[in-house]
Amino acid sequence: MSYKPLLTKEQKILLKKKNEANRRRVEFHRQEWFRYKKFDDSWRRPRGKHSKLRTHLGYRPPVVGPGYRTPKAVRGLHPSGFREVLVHNVKELSLINPDLEGARIASTVGYKKRIDIESEAENLGIHVFNKVVK
Repeated sequence: MSYKPLLTKEQKILLKKKNEANRRRVEFHRQEWFRYKKFDDSWRRPRGKHSKLRTHLGYRPPVVGPGYRTPKAVRGLHPSGFREVLVHNVKELSLINPDLEGARIASTVGYKKRIDIESEAENLGIHVFNKVVK
């Protein structure tokens, strides 16, 4: 049983470029996330009139922009090349195409049902991204 997606030659090249770009991409943090405890580091666009980050001053960290985007053909794919499908129960596995899609078990699923989902996915030849480590 092979856990590799069926991709075109072009998609394989673009996926390789995407994964390489993701490794080199800097982390984008909210402006002054380090200064205040109430700010988490998740990205927020700088909007202030006098904002140094908004005006892209060189000594400030980089700002999110369209140049960091990935190729459209492989956008949203898992680094392995599969499209992720969120699964909550065994019935939802029947909707997955094992050649193109992989399953991610929802965090709200308990241990017993998770084991059932994993065993059924193995029977159907579906790749599970977040298997339980036994």
